[in-house]
Amino acid sequence: MICPYCGYNQSTVLESRDTEEGRVTRRRRECLRCHKRFTTYERVGNIDLKVVKKDGRLEPFDPQKIIRGITKACWKRPVEEKTIQTIADEIEMKLLNRKRTAVPSRDIGRMIMNRLRKIDKIAYLRFASVYLDIENVKDFENILKEVR
Repeated sequence: MICPYCGYNQSTVLESRDTEEGRVTRRRRECLRCHKRFTTYERVGNIDLKVVKKDGRLEPFDPQKIIRGITKACWKRPVEEKTIQTIADEIEMKLLNRKRTAVPSRDIGRMIMNRLRKIDKIAYLRFASVYLDIENVKDFENILKEVR
């Protein structure tokens, strides 16, 4: 594993844990050159998930898109990066456990909204305003009433 700090390619594994029902292995590592510690995650990468966009196009599933969307919604909110990563990992696991490999983007959006609603109402409103394509104040007020 390459150290993200100094680029050295040898490290020691300090601790390993299986997470998400054993589908992801979390490893705490220490670089043998600079002695800084970092975490890696190992997961199965051979399942070819596709996202069905609103217009019917298929594109490869990218968990980083989920992380970016949640991060934008949580900007300047008291939500830790670890929480964002956990949400993204949970959603990815749910998608991987489905029988179909083509997942509608609206399903992913709903999963994100459901989790954001539980952790931060403002982040939920931000995400919902983009995801639901809110164009006027009336629609925004309806979402706000729903949250209250």
